Amino acid sequence: MKNRTLRGITALTLGSALVLAGCSGGDDADPGPTASAESTDAAEAPGVNENPDDIATLEAVEVSGDVGSEPTVEFDAPLEVSGPTAVVATEGDGDTLEDGMRVTMNIVNYQGSDAERTQSTWDEGATPQVFTLGDPQYDLINPVLTGTTIGSRIVFGNLSADADGNPTTLINVIEVTDATEPSGRERAEGEAVEPADGLPVVTLDDTGKPSIEIPDDYEAPDELVVQPLIKGDGPEVSADQSVSAHYTGWLLDGTQFDSSWDRGEPSDFPLSGVIEGWTTGLSGQTVGSQVLLVIPADLAYGDQESETIPADSTLVFVVDILDAY
Repeated sequence: MKNRTLRGITALTLGSALVLAGCSGGDDADPGPTASAESTDAAEAPGVNENPDDIATLEAVEVSGDVGSEPTVEFDAPLEVSGPTAVVATEGDGDTLEDGMRVTMNIVNYQGSDAERTQSTWDEGATPQVFTLGDPQYDLINPVLTGTTIGSRIVFGNLSADADGNPTTLINVIEVTDATEPSGRERAEGEAVEPADGLPVVTLDDTGKPSIEIPDDYEAPDELVVQPLIKGDGPEVSADQSVSAHYTGWLLDGTQFDSSWDRGEPSDFPLSGVIEGWTTGLSGQTVGSQVLLVIPADLAYGDQESETIPADSTLVFVVDILDAY
């Protein structure tokens, strides 16, 4: 993701319709069963708003088209719900989603006020979103998907605010395209690799969380530095895959700006949707590996600020590759 921090590590931000703290996408998701997706009698999704008027409102949203492609979504505007509400428009015939699964989903968003389509993971350059079902960062979407099946399409509505701060309803149509069990790795595992002299020095605590010491005389490199620290015995990662990773990022002065370790959960993201230094640096590495990346600004965020990252910053990352799919 070229101009975004890795805190979000999202292929596409859903906005306040889902109020997700972060999502990520997977490029190789199974498109799910191909079937007619004409809107059926929608069933209430578990654990969300049970207001019958809101449920009836979303049941009136027509969702059509083949599963695996962006659906056609039609409804009469304005459409409003009083709180987060979900109905199943199409029941998939794949496996049932359970807590702990890594779920891949495509999403298209509409404004309830005027039925305008705003954004979609089917857009060119966007990617499906991937997250671990049950992750507390996604507490609004967890009950919507738990117990549904691969191939299902779900209409989800929630309150938000427009550009002027006025309340509005946002409508998401979510298609569950895949769900897999995670690898079970919690940290990099494999053969230790002796790093080249002069690089930032990485130290791990008992849990595997890294800290770093950057030499006082260390100069920002002109080219990407990729230094494996642990060589995992898993398959090689390719640029068209998504990975699950633990990571920490620092500025060249040693200031930490992000860490999945501090959040207590690894992050999932497509290598096609992150900064170029990650895409190039992690492609060809093996699952289970730990990699030190020193990324020049032109392969990171360039001359743009990104949250706590100043413009023209060289970035240092230690990445544990836990899985690829």
